[in-house]
Amino acid sequence: MEAKEYVLDLIQKGRVAQQEFEQFSQEDVDKAVRAIGKIIYDNGEMLAKMAVEETRMGVYEDKIKKNKGKAKAVWAKLKGVKSRGIIEYDDAEGIVKVAKPIGVIGVVSPTTNPTMTPMQNAMIALKGGNAIIVGPHPRAKKTGVETVNLMRQALKEVGAPEDLIQIVPEPTVEISGLIMSECDACISTGGPGMVKAAYSSGKPAFGVGAGNVQTLVDRDADIADVAQKVVVSRIYDNGVLCTCEQCVHVPAEKYDELVAELVKLGAHYISEPADVDALRKGMFPTGAINKDVVGASPAFIAKTAGLECPEEAKLLLVKIEKYGADEYLAKEKLCPVLAIRAYDTWEEAVDVAVTNLKNEGAGHSAVVHSNTKEHVEYAAELLPVSRVGVNMIGSSGLGGGLDNGLNPTATLGCGTWGNNSISENLWWHNLVNIARIAYRLPDKPIPTDEEIWAE
Repeated sequence: MEAKEYVLDLIQKGRVAQQEFEQFSQEDVDKAVRAIGKIIYDNGEMLAKMAVEETRMGVYEDKIKKNKGKAKAVWAKLKGVKSRGIIEYDDAEGIVKVAKPIGVIGVVSPTTNPTMTPMQNAMIALKGGNAIIVGPHPRAKKTGVETVNLMRQALKEVGAPEDLIQIVPEPTVEISGLIMSECDACISTGGPGMVKAAYSSGKPAFGVGAGNVQTLVDRDADIADVAQKVVVSRIYDNGVLCTCEQCVHVPAEKYDELVAELVKLGAHYISEPADVDALRKGMFPTGAINKDVVGASPAFIAKTAGLECPEEAKLLLVKIEKYGADEYLAKEKLCPVLAIRAYDTWEEAVDVAVTNLKNEGAGHSAVVHSNTKEHVEYAAELLPVSRVGVNMIGSSGLGGGLDNGLNPTATLGCGTWGNNSISENLWWHNLVNIARIAYRLPDKPIPTDEEIWAE
């Protein structure tokens, strides 16, 4: 069967399933959404093991947390939410909102999250009454297939059409491109090439941008607490998440204290200029990240750069002074390597972070450790990012969690900075069309021209 014929067959099956699903009650829709989340939660360990063995990336224990934690957080926030038919009455404006499914959505998943991404995308897509077709990364296709097979099993058990969730077992660039161009909308959570392909597909698309989470530490922050959170985040799944901290900006007078706390927690500190240069060349030999270090251990990364590092080190902490285009180590590092830089004023810290983000990672995220509202808001107004986490663990917090109000997602929109169509965490409301019933308001006061134009 030719690629286009194959893809059109998948889409037709998805359409049949979606049209049947569209007639389901809100209660039955929610049963299906809960079922697919719960089966991934229940099989989190097995799927984590598969992912590590197949992709040779990340940490088994962390992938368990990712699979189970995201399943819990997504269902907790979707539970009880009206998403089908009339979803809101705005009596003051005479508007009634009606949610309608998009149809069949194409999903391109990354090798870094072969279980969590299709699960979350499926849960929010089905919440809105849609069907999805998953195009897994070739390096994670077995894990992707097992993930989808489990979700299909869960759908069958609750009486929902299995073809609401389908997957391409042998993905190719051609098939992924066809899925995106033939579906009603597409979600691309992966590298810049696939995201660009999604936006060039001719269909509405939701993509992501590069991350480069800048972490600003204020003078009133608890340094020991900051260190604890940063280490937990930076080493999570060997640092492959786009939400992991990349560069920490710390007051000059607290620099040594933070370094000491980070070392106490397992960081191997690299500060000698020759060693910093060696690490820079090992990680960014051509200016782009060396793919061999992505998701690798600190000891392996150090060895790649010709440096010595204890096998038990949890992360590499590297001192930098330059920033922006003048410092490769201030870019996104998809591995347990953290840059650290001293600053004199809060304004300087924010300015340097802005420069780093404009060089790479604009539109994504930042973390601010501060108890000063004015400083938090000053940073939030100037940083070109879609989300600013305050006193939180970036890796688990910025993607949404049970302890904050961000929607739990696998797809973090980066706005126009990142050439994305949304600047929020992708959620079910992004995957429905909203029709508005508009009632005339005969008693609504109509202002005069003078009142409208009055200064």
